[in-house]
Amino acid sequence: MKADFLCLSEWTAPQLDAIFTLTGNLKQQQKAGIPHPLLAGKTLGMIFEKSSTRTRVSFEVGMYQLGGHALFLSSGNTQIGRGEPIKDTARVLSRYVDGIMIRTYSQSAAAELASYADVPVINALTDSYHPCQIMADLFTVLEHKGSYADQVYCWIGDGNNMANSWINAAAVFGFELRVATPAGYEPDPWVIERARQRGAKLLLTNDPLEAARGADVLNTDVWASMGQEEEQAQREKDFVGFQLNNAVLAVADKQCLVLHCLPAHRGEEISDEVIEGPHSVVFDEAENRLHVQKAILVTLMGDKEQACC
Repeated sequence: MKADFLCLSEWTAPQLDAIFTLTGNLKQQQKAGIPHPLLAGKTLGMIFEKSSTRTRVSFEVGMYQLGGHALFLSSGNTQIGRGEPIKDTARVLSRYVDGIMIRTYSQSAAAELASYADVPVINALTDSYHPCQIMADLFTVLEHKGSYADQVYCWIGDGNNMANSWINAAAVFGFELRVATPAGYEPDPWVIERARQRGAKLLLTNDPLEAARGADVLNTDVWASMGQEEEQAQREKDFVGFQLNNAVLAVADKQCLVLHCLPAHRGEEISDEVIEGPHSVVFDEAENRLHVQKAILVTLMGDKEQACC
């Protein structure tokens, strides 16, 4: 039976830990120049309804390093952009490729694609969730802290797909998460309720300093995500005081890490001195998208046991 990677809440902590272990092995091999063609002869179809730098490059390079091939499928250049039903696209692509990655707006579109596809489907971002990014974030914490489990995490900014995914991660892995958003910009209530039912340790607040006090990991994202450009001016007013800056770092743990999924609007959600400062692991985090996604691809499309040898 095929597996999909649509949302962290659909996976268990042991399953995701196995992906982290595989990530470490694949990263070591890549750094040592050791070939690891675990997906030789396999092809990934990549559907992009939202453009991206890191997502496209990391998945394409990842498939190349794994010995496979990636196909870039822009919605503007495929039939899906002309109104072909997702279920038809799913069934056709399943006869051509070994896996499908989608970066789109609606989580329901990704779920429909997965339900009709006979091959694994990976959510590379929707308006609801960004599971590959959270896995890269947590792997980065694991590298720098030795463990992700005993850390206190702080999210400052919009209650967007990243905030939702951090809440999912808190429920799956059991760590403490504090989320600070302006009033009216809280994460999805259904995501919060589901996480609390699973025992997640959550603090929801409108005070960034309350969320950051003593935290081990601080992270944020742009105030206006893709598709929200018309809201930029209003959000700039509403998000005053929600910048990740030195004042916030001053109340966090002295050895805290700073994350940002990029691209960053320096001077808005994060200050230049913080993203360039000694606590920032933002570019390690960006690199780890490559290694984590390779592990996800092998887990879904290949024989992950070979990578552990």
